[in-house]
Amino acid sequence: MEKVFAAPGNAGTAAIAENLNLRPTNMEGLGKAAKEKGIDLVVVGPEAPLASGIVNYFDNLGIPVFGPTKAATQVESSKVFARNLMEKYGIPFPKSAIFSSYSEAREYLQEQRLPVVIKADGLAAGKGVIIVSSLAEAHKALGDIMEAKIFGSAGDSVIIDEYVSGREVSLIAFTDGKTVSPMVPACDYKKIGDNDQGPNTGGMGSYSPPGFFSAGMTEKVTKDILVPTVKAMAEEGILYKGVLYAGLMIVDGEPVVLEFNARFGDPETQVVLPLLKTDLVDILVAVVRGNLDRVKIEWSAEACVGVVAASAGYPESYKTGFPIQGIDNVDRDVLVFHAGTKLGNDGIIYTDGGRVLTVAGMGKDMAEAREKVYRNIHNIYFGGCYYRKDIALREVA
Repeated sequence: MEKVFAAPGNAGTAAIAENLNLRPTNMEGLGKAAKEKGIDLVVVGPEAPLASGIVNYFDNLGIPVFGPTKAATQVESSKVFARNLMEKYGIPFPKSAIFSSYSEAREYLQEQRLPVVIKADGLAAGKGVIIVSSLAEAHKALGDIMEAKIFGSAGDSVIIDEYVSGREVSLIAFTDGKTVSPMVPACDYKKIGDNDQGPNTGGMGSYSPPGFFSAGMTEKVTKDILVPTVKAMAEEGILYKGVLYAGLMIVDGEPVVLEFNARFGDPETQVVLPLLKTDLVDILVAVVRGNLDRVKIEWSAEACVGVVAASAGYPESYKTGFPIQGIDNVDRDVLVFHAGTKLGNDGIIYTDGGRVLTVAGMGKDMAEAREKVYRNIHNIYFGGCYYRKDIALREVA
């Protein structure tokens, strides 16, 4: 019998899987549940358990697991590690400097042309990157990260990057440590407000594929960035298996790496995987077994747009516990991905987070996909529901 389990899950996974009341970082509890339920494959989604070494834990239990080891996850869990790796192996990234001293970082800022980008070294739930345009902003960001520790120990060290402008894009790849197979590219929207206004979030929407990113550019990024990164890790004695996500900026036609993630990033994955024609489980198993080269991975030529419905006040303080109405009123070919939701004892779905839902739709082109998503997200409502109105607009304007 085939069955899916999700930990901890939400109201969406409750409809298609059995939710386990376990935190993703509870390795012992998850390992016990996997053995008791005879789970054949574990797929790790979030960055925190990856950085804690959950893949190593399941490997030691002898349970097949998809995801990079603790050492491999350093490409995301430590921006300093990633930056040093790229510098050593000639992988393109913006000019940057690393600091573990607050006073030295402040002194460095005095000499830089603004704007610059200040990044906390460790994991910060997608909010540890701050673009600053004045010295006052720079000093505040630096103080918040290194002195006030708003991101905890993630701010023990910082990287100060040269600000580069261009077109931002994400290219995610499957890899078994030898073969690297890129997915279709995607663009996400990090700012809370339309026209990229306001603070950064974990992502307010995305679309795939961007018109400016050609098949030739996908090949170039794979050859010049993704494959060299996997090889560089191997040179360092680290086998990288799982998903490698490159957040890129295309500067004067050349890609540079802004960041790496060691996982499926959302909301990009919510517009990429719907375009996958090959069975995902076949790919995951091939990665775990180290024979990804035997799987022919095919992608749809359609477009996909995803829009996040968030709680009012996100990414700062917000209220939860509002009933969600209208999920059943969307078209059958439209996907509703749950994030911050929970199923009440009364059978009603309630809000339970900042980013509540992503509504995603496909079409023969971007205009059709975009029209479908916005027509359907209008049917969904909860108290304080907010979403951007301009996702993928630049592709059809």
